[in-house]
Amino acid sequence: MKYSIVPPLLVASLLASPVAYSAESFIVEDIQVNGLQRTPVGTVYDYLKDVPVKKGEEFSLDNVGRAIRALFKTGFFKDVSLERQGSTLVVNVREYPSIAKIIFEGNEDLKTEELTKAMQAVGLSEGKVFNPQMLDKVEQELRRQYFSQGKYGVKIETKVANLTRNRVGIHIDIAEGKAATIKQINLVGNHSFETDELLKNFEMSTTGLLSFYTKDDQYSKQKLSADLERLRSYYLDRGYINFNIESSQISLTPDKKEIYVTVNIKEGDIFTLNKVKLAGNLIVDPEELIKLVNVGPGEIFSRKNATATSKNISERLGDEGYVFANINMVPEIDDDNKTVAMTFFVDPGKRIYVRQINIKGNSKTRDEVIRREMRQMESSWASTKKIERSKTRLERLGYFETVDVETPSVVGSADQIDVNYSVTEKASGNLSAGVGFSQTSGIIFNANVSQDNIFGSGKRLNLAFNNSDVSTQYRFGYFDPYFTLDGVSLGYDIGYRARDAEEANIANYSTDVFNTGLNFGLPLNEHDRLRFNIDFRHTKLTASTFSSTEISDFVEANGDKYLTLSLSIGWTHDTLNRAIFPTEGGQQRLSALATVPKSDLEYYKVTYKHQHFFPLTQNFTFRLNGELAYGDGYGDIKDLPFFEHYYAGGVRSVRGFDDNTLGPRDSRNDPFGGSSKIVGSAELLFPVPFIEDLNSVRLGAFFDAGTVSDGFTVNDMKYSVGLSGEWLSPFGALSVSVAKPLNVGDNDEEQVFQFSFGSGF
Repeated sequence: MKYSIVPPLLVASLLASPVAYSAESFIVEDIQVNGLQRTPVGTVYDYLKDVPVKKGEEFSLDNVGRAIRALFKTGFFKDVSLERQGSTLVVNVREYPSIAKIIFEGNEDLKTEELTKAMQAVGLSEGKVFNPQMLDKVEQELRRQYFSQGKYGVKIETKVANLTRNRVGIHIDIAEGKAATIKQINLVGNHSFETDELLKNFEMSTTGLLSFYTKDDQYSKQKLSADLERLRSYYLDRGYINFNIESSQISLTPDKKEIYVTVNIKEGDIFTLNKVKLAGNLIVDPEELIKLVNVGPGEIFSRKNATATSKNISERLGDEGYVFANINMVPEIDDDNKTVAMTFFVDPGKRIYVRQINIKGNSKTRDEVIRREMRQMESSWASTKKIERSKTRLERLGYFETVDVETPSVVGSADQIDVNYSVTEKASGNLSAGVGFSQTSGIIFNANVSQDNIFGSGKRLNLAFNNSDVSTQYRFGYFDPYFTLDGVSLGYDIGYRARDAEEANIANYSTDVFNTGLNFGLPLNEHDRLRFNIDFRHTKLTASTFSSTEISDFVEANGDKYLTLSLSIGWTHDTLNRAIFPTEGGQQRLSALATVPKSDLEYYKVTYKHQHFFPLTQNFTFRLNGELAYGDGYGDIKDLPFFEHYYAGGVRSVRGFDDNTLGPRDSRNDPFGGSSKIVGSAELLFPVPFIEDLNSVRLGAFFDAGTVSDGFTVNDMKYSVGLSGEWLSPFGALSVSVAKPLNVGDNDEEQVFQFSFGSGF
């Protein structure tokens, strides 16, 4: 790089100049700048003003160095020189090249977007001036990024290619190497708890059987910070109020492949609560707030319980409109007696009212369809619970891909907010024809014309056709969720179904059923609903010479055609956070159905289903499923008609056993089902490795149990364990499972791998 501070030409010209006041100065009549390509000439003039160098003023050799330093300070030029031509000061510059392109290669753990942001932080980005001195900073920043991920063996090579028009391209080749693994984690100073017990709370760990998947043996600064906070919480939740992490050290082996982590702690003493009180402006009845307090005198101090108490009180005040309430925990620590007096000081602030509820993004869905789901009303005080519940109800409609809510303050008002809901509509109408497959039903052909939000009214219209080896079905349905303003729903459907039971691993017979029905729904509260159904059904039963004795006897006693009118009532309690792939909440369903007296067949059925989701971490969910069902005949019908029997086994029941094969058998040793059913499942749900979409695909590890019998019994319960997968693909729902039955009977049929495609979960 050339730095020309006082060129000889300038000195000679100054000495020979007839207009100079002295041998070292002259009057500048003009300033000429040579060599500019991208930098505006005005930028050069601006930087020379501070020297000063101005037209009509005297310029001396004393200002040469200052002028050149001022121009170099811009960072735009790699060479600057000054010379005099008569009364003109000539500024010659050579610009640094601009950066045309930055290419990263070899980066896998850190995305290009992350590295680009890191480069921008040190001043290197496309379109900016390139200064070779910046490369050292670039490499240092990249190493810092990788060191924070535990990649201490990273190698970085930077190449600069000269391009036309004074531009350069920068190629950064990265060899990330392997992350250093944790050889040992040492805790120093713990006396009350064993090291192994404390390390169970750490995300980081030494190499284990599943470390290749969990990456828990790879060090990162972020992981260590999170683990230290977990360690702090562990002690604070057990009364060690003066617990302190004094230091943490990281030691790297010479080959940079293994790390030793040492954490020095000071436990302190256990403190108990001797007094708990509420203070401040409580707003709500103190007796009601006391029920929300999770701590009490005599208990060991727990920060977790104290924080939960503050949250409970804050949420309760938020329901009364004090959405900005502050609940301050004020502990009074008595070191001599090892006790804490805890005061929860309540500062409710002002009661906040909702001025307007604004909705945007609904180009098709009518405004009233959205507003009838609102639990927060305009001109009433704001409730955080109602605002969030309104958002959940909109998400559960199924009309929108996303629902967002904001609560900005009203300008010029200290006690008003607006509630703004922003929705992104998705196609609620569907015209489709497709093919699915089930191991039991075989190839499934289907055609479906549906509109869940017809004309934006929220009403649902459906016309469907399905055909498989097992059944052929036609159905037309209509449903209005708000038949009345109070949320009473009305629906009706007409359908026909022809079913070949033998193709479904059931006894040898077939049925043709025509049905039409009417249903009403009645909301009881936010989460509970009653449903009433009236159904008329005509059933034609066809037996063959290969049918069992039980079927032949039934036809002989009751004929092969039946008209039935049934009434049913159902109760649903639903707290799921979303309809598809929920992660929290539960759902209970209790239903009872009975045909009216004088129907051709007189029978009843009662079913109870329950499922609950327990979020364990952000990505792991525990699911419990259970179903109890019972049916029987009455009047002239002594037993539940066999074609109304319950069945178990299969991908949606007790996995690992063939579909419908559990339970009693008929005289031909074909599955015959039973009048009662018990099925349960416990499953740990978790994401697919390296796939970020948690809302359409997931895996599970399960334990299934179930039985079908003629009368409730658990003696013949069947059990299985295995792995499952669910994918809501663009072409339909896919369910797969690999299961191992734990107790296989003589008549049980195993099926280790099971899947179904093209039908709902």
